[in-house]
Amino acid sequence: MSDFLWVEKYRPKNIEHCILPPSVKSTFTSFVEQGEIPNLLLSGTAGVGKTTIAKALCNELGADFYVINGSDEGRFLDTVRNQAKNFAATVSLTAGAKHKVLIIDEADNTTPDVQLLLRASIEEFQKNCRFIFTCNFKNKIIEPLHSRTTVIDFNVRGKMKQQLAASFFARCKGILTAEDVTFSEKVLAEVVNKYFPDFRRTLNELQRYASTGSIDTGILATLGDAKIDTLVASLKAKKFNDVKKWVTQNIDSDPQSIMRTLYDSLASIMTPPSIPAAILIIADYQYKAAFVVDQEINLLACLTQIMVECNFDVS
Repeated sequence: MSDFLWVEKYRPKNIEHCILPPSVKSTFTSFVEQGEIPNLLLSGTAGVGKTTIAKALCNELGADFYVINGSDEGRFLDTVRNQAKNFAATVSLTAGAKHKVLIIDEADNTTPDVQLLLRASIEEFQKNCRFIFTCNFKNKIIEPLHSRTTVIDFNVRGKMKQQLAASFFARCKGILTAEDVTFSEKVLAEVVNKYFPDFRRTLNELQRYASTGSIDTGILATLGDAKIDTLVASLKAKKFNDVKKWVTQNIDSDPQSIMRTLYDSLASIMTPPSIPAAILIIADYQYKAAFVVDQEINLLACLTQIMVECNFDVS
């Protein structure tokens, strides 16, 4: 399966090949130079490379590592207790690193009870094991874990965002060439710009588009951001069925991007007294989007609340 999925096949195996801000990369390089790492909490949006660099760090240190997914088995207290203890309590006979490493991926989706257990595990196995937690929302990690880890933010902004996007564009060109996929550089740039900095989503989408043998202007129709003019008209008219229909037709677009587009349009579509309330509603549902099961229902609930509680400019 790893040979089939591009996101695994082309996952960087060392820190140098990871596409990250220089300051973040130098921090991890210093860990390798020291031959030692602290317990870490890696925070950033989905797909930016948190798990990738955690694994690359272990590879370069020569450390045995084990991954527990916080959205899957990591939600069950007994499972985490058994897996963590079985791995962390034993000494590696083959690895060259000083410690084993337990990676808790998507740790913000674990329950508070599981996080308290992991806090205790950090102390219990400190002589033999280090812990690396990854999360999209660090505010969902309990304070006792914050205080026992070094927090590294994977925020990408400003000129650095442009530089990293250019590096990832070049990486994608190499992947498509290696996979013998014909592509238009202009279309590839649009794909990268649409999904950056989510490297994982970008590669998954490129692999999906490449199933036809080429990535060209034929896919541009599916790349366009959702147009909200029709949505706004339905919200103004308070036509719930039309809003629901719009959501169903546009749910393949990133719900977070839809909320952002709506947020950017508030000043031009809504009466000034309603704008603060709309911002609070959007922020609330963006937060909920991190852990809800059904993104379509979450987006529709957000739009419904805005429709009911806010007033639109009808001029």
